[in-house]
Amino acid sequence: MTGGRGAPELLDRMVGDSLGWLERARAHFRLPPNVTTDADPNLTLKPLGELAELTQLIRTSHPRAAVRKQAAGLFAFAWEETRDGELFAELIRGEPRATYPVELYGVFAQAGLRNTAVEELLPATTGLRSWRIAREDHTRTLGVLNAEQRIGLRPHAAFDAVLKLTGLGSMPEPWTLDRKAAYGVTHDVFHLTDWGRARGQLSGELAEYLRLWLPAWLETWLEEQLWDLVGELLAVTACLPAAPYDPVAWQRLADAQAPDGSVPEIGGAPPGPGDGAEAFTACYHSTLVTAFAGTLARIASDEATADGGAVVAVAATP
Repeated sequence: MTGGRGAPELLDRMVGDSLGWLERARAHFRLPPNVTTDADPNLTLKPLGELAELTQLIRTSHPRAAVRKQAAGLFAFAWEETRDGELFAELIRGEPRATYPVELYGVFAQAGLRNTAVEELLPATTGLRSWRIAREDHTRTLGVLNAEQRIGLRPHAAFDAVLKLTGLGSMPEPWTLDRKAAYGVTHDVFHLTDWGRARGQLSGELAEYLRLWLPAWLETWLEEQLWDLVGELLAVTACLPAAPYDPVAWQRLADAQAPDGSVPEIGGAPPGPGDGAEAFTACYHSTLVTAFAGTLARIASDEATADGGAVVAVAATP
């Protein structure tokens, strides 16, 4: 890996192309009429929530105004799909013990989008003993705690104590990391840093652990052509102090991106038409992650350039 100075033109093209594909795929993010009853949340709410989470970061943080505008349109679309937050009130009433409505609502609350009915329900649902019980998935608990902080709720557990129980907090032997554990570590970082907004939250010990082993993990998943995890690992890399930049890994991910802007989760392009449901399922998350990782890497590149005194950061480039 090199220093933090990335390749702005490559990163901007990858982010812009990814957002262009996501824009054209809006129809597949739309929620069905039965979203609060018997629809599969992994195929409905999860994609829309991920769209909101990552475009919210891009719309507020990417250095280029045109890219921010693209992301802002997608984020606004996601809020409209929730019927200005009424969806979350229905979900909370239907599943008062569930945490995911609060997690999803937190993304919008952080952006200043609030719903009165949801705000009235939150103290009751988050105060339930069954809602606050410890979860086996400690990474998920970090996500809940982050949502509580975004909304302004009192956290139901100590963040640092939960972090110690996660894959990242325990700093496992690097050769033991399988695919599931690797995804866990990336999300531990995202929750800890509020998806790259608070990179200083990474302790020196955790940052050095990641700096040492990320290149090996990247090489492993590049060989597997698991582009979704490659993108997440590159996003984690961009969260490190003086974020290193791996030109080979970024070029490999760029080469995996199709001309239409989509990035397959694994291997090559999915079979069938690029605008079909099968292609959407196979590409939407990895395409979102590519836009997210490219944004964090672009921010890190600008910071490195500014620190080096060569060029002023392009925070408002049109």
